[in-house]
Amino acid sequence: MEEYFNGHTASTEWEWNSAGKTLVSATTGIAQQENLLNINKKVSDYLGAGWTNMPLEKENLITVRNLLTMTSGINSDKQLVTHDNLTYVADAGTRWAYSNVFQLLMDVDANASNSDFETYFNEKLKNKIGMEGFWNFGIIYKIYHSNTRSMARFGLLALNKGKWKDEQIINENYFNESISSSQNINPSYGYLWWLNGKSSYMVPGTQDVFQGALIPNAPSDMYAALGASDQKIYVIPSKKMVIIRMGDSAYPNNPTFASSGFDNKLWAKINTVIN
Repeated sequence: MEEYFNGHTASTEWEWNSAGKTLVSATTGIAQQENLLNINKKVSDYLGAGWTNMPLEKENLITVRNLLTMTSGINSDKQLVTHDNLTYVADAGTRWAYSNVFQLLMDVDANASNSDFETYFNEKLKNKIGMEGFWNFGIIYKIYHSNTRSMARFGLLALNKGKWKDEQIINENYFNESISSSQNINPSYGYLWWLNGKSSYMVPGTQDVFQGALIPNAPSDMYAALGASDQKIYVIPSKKMVIIRMGDSAYPNNPTFASSGFDNKLWAKINTVIN
């Protein structure tokens, strides 16, 4: 099924917002399978010592995997990723907090591949699956833009655990890690992917822990790329299904990062069709 509304068409370019984090996760996995980096090594191996405004012994605790899982321990209150803002809050691995610090993975990938991030991303991922689109490297946010079908192509790659036709673009073991609980603090988070069907979840902007599944109406095996103003990639292996939602916020007076009440309402509608 494919449908567009309010002037949005198959060729309209739109921002993925934080749904694009999953593109960074995938690119990092590709760099690892090419032996350019190891996600278990410390970030300073790729960015050099002093990349944070933290005591060196605390900075050295932060691995690439911590950036993938939002567990760097860096202050998450300031979204502008500058050296002065990268201050210590907790030891790496002991605190989950959603923030823009993940953007430093782009620098890790670029330095490890001896290329700029977009060039490496285009060669290793975008061009291989026939996506269109571009990165907007803004001062605060680094956001991917594409048409809806390109977003769907990435969704299909995710459904097939990183395989496109006969080529394994993303190592399957790494991809399976990325859609599994990456830590116990927020089991509903993998490597920049959101996971449904877990016992509890956290959301951006708070340290509160909520009991139950992230999106109760959605299938428990669903994993998702979730962006601000309701940009969505839902992947449901048990249904062999990918659902894309792109466009203006469902709640323009109260747009949210990542998950929103729209997810559960939409899945109530979808369930009447697929069940």
